Amino acid sequence: MTGNRIVMKTPENEFLIELNDSATADALYLALPIEEYINVWGEEIYFEVPVDMRLEDGRKVLEVGEVAYWPQGKAFCVFFGRTPVSKGPKPEAYSPVSPLGKVVGEVEALKGLGDRTRVRLEQA
Repeated sequence: MTGNRIVMKTPENEFLIELNDSATADALYLALPIEEYINVWGEEIYFEVPVDMRLEDGRKVLEVGEVAYWPQGKAFCVFFGRTPVSKGPKPEAYSPVSPLGKVVGEVEALKGLGDRTRVRLEQA
């Protein structure tokens, strides 16, 4: 990963995220800062962002700690475990997403977040 770094701030923690060098990651970076309420779906959080991009290098199965953009919902997604559609041990998106990068470090603290928790994304 050779892209920009961003920070996702929750009420209790901060998560450093290293973005890849995709056009979608660049579009997200340029749209920052963003404050929004999250949705929780299994062990994934997601929220709408002011970015409108097509699917880029799309896939459904991701790694723990990976972040992605979901074009259908114009949403930023953080995967930290299995989702309701996971067929194996890895996180799986509802439909193909554009990988954006990865959380640097542990993502375990994300498991304590609930729906409607307010988060902020900003440039690191």
